[in-house]
Amino acid sequence: MNRNRLGETTSPYLRQHADNPVHWWPWTPEAFQEARERNVPVHLSIGYAACHWCHVMAEESFSNPKIAALMNDHFVNIKVDREERPDVDQIYMRALHALGEQGGWPLTMFISPDGEPFWGGTYFPPEARWGRPGFPQVLEGISAAWQRGDEAIAKNRAALLDHLSQSASGAGQADPAILDRAADQILSIWDMQLGGTRGAPKFPSAPVLDLLWRAALRNPAEERYRDAVLTTLHGMSSGGIYDHLAGGFARYSVDDKWLVPHFEKMLSDNGQILSLMVRAWNDGRQPLLRARIGETANWMMREMQLPEGGFAASLDADTGHEEGLTYVWTKAEIDDALGAEADLFCTVYDVRDAGSLEGKTILNRLSQDRPAYLDTETEDRLSRLRGRLLANRDGRPQPDRDGKVLADWNAVAIAGLAEASRATGDATFLEAAQEAFRFICGSMQQDDRLCHSWCDGRITSAGLATDYAQMAHAAIALHSVTGTPDYLSHAVKWFDQLNKYYIDSGTVYLTATDSDDLIVRPVGASDEAMPSAAGIILQLASQLFAITAEPDYRSSADAILAAHAEQMSRDIIGAASLHSGFDNLLRSRLAYVATSDPKQHMELSDLILAEADPALLLINGAADETAIPKPVPQAAAGKNGLYLCVADRCRPPVSNLQEARKILAETRNPIQTS
Repeated sequence: MNRNRLGETTSPYLRQHADNPVHWWPWTPEAFQEARERNVPVHLSIGYAACHWCHVMAEESFSNPKIAALMNDHFVNIKVDREERPDVDQIYMRALHALGEQGGWPLTMFISPDGEPFWGGTYFPPEARWGRPGFPQVLEGISAAWQRGDEAIAKNRAALLDHLSQSASGAGQADPAILDRAADQILSIWDMQLGGTRGAPKFPSAPVLDLLWRAALRNPAEERYRDAVLTTLHGMSSGGIYDHLAGGFARYSVDDKWLVPHFEKMLSDNGQILSLMVRAWNDGRQPLLRARIGETANWMMREMQLPEGGFAASLDADTGHEEGLTYVWTKAEIDDALGAEADLFCTVYDVRDAGSLEGKTILNRLSQDRPAYLDTETEDRLSRLRGRLLANRDGRPQPDRDGKVLADWNAVAIAGLAEASRATGDATFLEAAQEAFRFICGSMQQDDRLCHSWCDGRITSAGLATDYAQMAHAAIALHSVTGTPDYLSHAVKWFDQLNKYYIDSGTVYLTATDSDDLIVRPVGASDEAMPSAAGIILQLASQLFAITAEPDYRSSADAILAAHAEQMSRDIIGAASLHSGFDNLLRSRLAYVATSDPKQHMELSDLILAEADPALLLINGAADETAIPKPVPQAAAGKNGLYLCVADRCRPPVSNLQEARKILAETRNPIQTS
């Protein structure tokens, strides 16, 4: 009898495995109880719906009756969606790293009935190859060692549990000089010609790019920081990692030129990249970035927004068990679709008979022989041709979409769309952001607390610190753009809940104080593809202090900074968002534009946005006087102009552009970091 229990779960990833002959359990206390009763170890498999190698291992091993029989006879098998339970994933990925493995997904861990890890790896083939043992060999070896009470298992359990129980934070004092030192260390491994870190693969690490951008603002004479970010954004925007037909960025590039993507497309990446592109567009108004902002935002609304209002998590890397099948072309296919106009398209998008990947072409504009963005007439023509090809591509089999809604991932999409709306004037972006915000507030809260995941009308998994931090950050973004006080009220409430359930003496934990299904409580201070909760909370605290002038926010930020200062000096890449939060605390400014003159409002707002500074918070004036930030004199309701505040003190209002430029320049970098 097949005792697979995944069919009734909410996760699309778990349901992908519902037909496996493996007797899968979801992550439940009952699964561990069965392991205790049978006295067998737990085989824990962690992955996600868009993961190519997760699909490969499922097809090769989990669908194989003989291998499944080994799994069922000797283990209790638990399947976890890492996006639905990032807390579980973080614990066991950290254990894998402690074993000396690089990590990745699928994550394969063997743990005791009490949840203690003792051995693991990632993908295992069905038979020995590439210097890796076959999965049946692994299963037999682990089972035999468990049954004979192998001493190595007991030692590993004790050592790994001790490692996991150690806090990742440590009290210390953060020195402002660490910020530029961190940026310089990152540039030492940066590819200044192609962008990203040197070599392959290349990941569009938004927290690291944000850190470098802030270094450019602190050091305007040092062009290398800004160049590093812009080169990266241009390479990504021109390469095959970008979907030139539908918009949106793939997870990463497997080569060093941004050409060949790992084809999965994640909401979390695209929301963060959208915010970065908006910042860079505000800085220099480069048409390439403006085009990618619009295309990416429209892709998010067209392909990722669900009828209920929230955004889906991802698009799969595979179509019909073949990675990238939907996206690649032959020259003959493009010639047939575009006819006489194919020559122009093929020249611009590097379409050749030989192709760029196994005889197929990945559309790209990486050629150095022509500008990254052509004249308006040619670009309009190319846009029409892309539309024809996209209509053609839409007739192909499509990758699966993971339709679960994740609160923290939606939050970065909401913030990105709100910022894109203000930068471009496209109101549809703001409407989509507000719709997603309403959905999360209406459908993803229970007992006035946020939940992490929703799918098909059901809520799963409790809220994490990242959910509260990112949703509060998104609320500030919406408040900033609209001036609506209700958004600020949400941000204040969620910050209070962070302090109540997730922060202890400055240490930020990923899970709440009343979570009880993990062997340890993970600290939420290390960046992955998404910034850490601690890093976002630092930025959030400075924003709330700027708006409300409440000293408790500054005190909270100081405590978090002290608790995680040691990590900031020890792990530059993993603490990038903490560095950005520290930068926010040191350079925070608030701009409030109060005017009934639309032309004046636009000119002053554009001037502030051109600062392209994430530490400068612009609040648009509104008719409701309760939306006026506390440091701003209440008399602002009856006066026109720009109020610029540093800490809790505001300059007198200015109404002309020359005076506004002057006070912006005077307050731009009030600290010395080196």
